[in-house]
Amino acid sequence: METDEVVSRPFHPLHSLWRLLPAERRRQGFAALTARLAPKATLPGPFSDGHVIVGGEIGRESGLGEAARIMLRAYGAYGIPATPLRAGLLEGTDRPGSGFDSGEERAALVLFVNSPFLPAVLLRLGRRFLRNRRIIGYWHWELPTVPPLWRAGAACVHEVWTSSRFSAQSLEGLAPGRVRVVPHALAANPIRPAMMDRAAFGLPDDAVVVLVSFSLASSFERKNPLAAIRAFRAAFGDRPDRLLLLKVVHGGKYPEDMERLRMAAGGAANIRLEERLFPVEESYALIRCADIVLSLHRSEGFGLVPAEAMLLERTVIATDWSATAEFLTPDCSLPVPFRLIPARDPRGVFEAAGAVWADADLHAAVTALRRAAEDVTLRQRLGARAAEVARERFSGAELMAATRAFSMAPGSVP
Repeated sequence: METDEVVSRPFHPLHSLWRLLPAERRRQGFAALTARLAPKATLPGPFSDGHVIVGGEIGRESGLGEAARIMLRAYGAYGIPATPLRAGLLEGTDRPGSGFDSGEERAALVLFVNSPFLPAVLLRLGRRFLRNRRIIGYWHWELPTVPPLWRAGAACVHEVWTSSRFSAQSLEGLAPGRVRVVPHALAANPIRPAMMDRAAFGLPDDAVVVLVSFSLASSFERKNPLAAIRAFRAAFGDRPDRLLLLKVVHGGKYPEDMERLRMAAGGAANIRLEERLFPVEESYALIRCADIVLSLHRSEGFGLVPAEAMLLERTVIATDWSATAEFLTPDCSLPVPFRLIPARDPRGVFEAAGAVWADADLHAAVTALRRAAEDVTLRQRLGARAAEVARERFSGAELMAATRAFSMAPGSVP
């Protein structure tokens, strides 16, 4: 578990005993200890002068890391003074020194660190840095209910931001009245793909390319790539003019999952695995090279890849449940119906008492794939409409409104 390294440092003599505990007990113990020690937020929170410090895994290839970078770019586009801060368990946490000017001393702090680990990061930042500062936790959660582990950080923040109504409904019980929906402001800056065509990625020009892009660090079971492979093979068999591209991040850390993908692909010539890690501009270029972006996920707290695909005018086929259902509607995509099943994650991360997630309808997914692959006009119409919807939904308006709300002096008018 990722917390082992962090916990072992201050308690090194007890490390061998700590490792004997089950992973879930280690997570619970770490969260409980740091939550007890971390400074608590006093409500109502202090106002800021409009400056913002955006903390998170700024340099790591992770969902929260990319979300922090998106916010920094959006603030830059809107002219809001924003300072990046490394703040995480794996990448490390900077210790802010005396270099902060008077504006940054009054800046609000938005931390892209999920609730169980946020108290540990606050302890690393130090009480002096946090004193009289508004603390906002930007949290992602992908199930309708949250596990007890997530209560750890609720008392340490003045408010919680999250990227979708789906996540907000789950998190509201942790911080009643303090949860705000702030979608990722992807459209605040124009998406600029690298100037790379299909040949640059080794893709054929004469095939309909279906892209499935995901990180294995985000739960193999939740991302559900095996369903995507089954749907593709059922829709197209071995047709050489249909290509499934599986873009996998962090595959090297999960060899068993990679072997499951290879077994499911069965050596088919029209299914490829792409494990290279691309800069964001090249990732955008890869999405643009695809005709269809497929996501038969079981649940999403936002759905970054489908949202990016929309801005790039791609046709998206996705499970019609959780956060993606808030912006992937029939007029701009091909939603796939589903049935709800108990959420069971072999890694034990995405589980909570009574939680459910979606099992996409395979037959409907096959029908959608065939329909989109055979109808260029449909793809063009859906892609154009998707871009319009995405530019409106991810403009950054909610981010600006949320920022103005804590930047006002008491009694002032927005």
